[in-house]
Amino acid sequence: MGLQRLKDRLKSLANKEQAEFAQRFFKTGSGEYGEGDIFLGIRVPVLRKLAKEFNLPIRDVQTLLESPFHEERFVALIILILHYQKGDETVKKSIYELYLANTKHINNWDLVDVSAMHIVGDYLFERDKSPLYRLVKSEDLWERRIAIIATFCFIKRRKFEDTLKLSKELLQDKEDLIHKAVGWMLRETGKRELAVEEEFLKHHYQTMPRTMLRYAIEKFPEPKRQAYLKGKI
Repeated sequence: MGLQRLKDRLKSLANKEQAEFAQRFFKTGSGEYGEGDIFLGIRVPVLRKLAKEFNLPIRDVQTLLESPFHEERFVALIILILHYQKGDETVKKSIYELYLANTKHINNWDLVDVSAMHIVGDYLFERDKSPLYRLVKSEDLWERRIAIIATFCFIKRRKFEDTLKLSKELLQDKEDLIHKAVGWMLRETGKRELAVEEEFLKHHYQTMPRTMLRYAIEKFPEPKRQAYLKGKI
């Protein structure tokens, strides 16, 4: 059985020291954003290689996505992306729906960042964007991050409107991981159309969270970056 063979391979590759490091890095302690997550201690390139090797059917990917082990969920998402990219419209729709029905398992920033734009963003690119505006109002941190990171797909195709609207929705968010995500998407917008990013910043840089601003202006020339940080634009 492919699923069991994959699980066995993953367990055989487990590394205790790497797992302990990952559990600290991904904040799995009590009260932290990744509380209770369990790591095997396997590096991302190895996980990506295994995902390509094990072409599991969707029903098995669903099972893998429900795993308590972080790396198994990561592999499940990569396999879903591979199925999505090769699939017809029916397959794409089913994977998109499966993804949104399982956001409780897509519960750390790396899992969101590796998958949201490739499935949610791609599926919605030429469709109604209202699902993103529902996600951005979610009480769940990861659903809000999915909403903004999904728009990276739009940014890469030089469509910025939804990134900016969702960023505005998230200006008062309390979570640092949302501040970082929004700042990152604004920075990516600026790489493609600096005037678009700066127009947004002109209206919001003085009141947006400091981390969000720092991420957004990270690649600006130092004098301009300092001017934003000092409120002298």
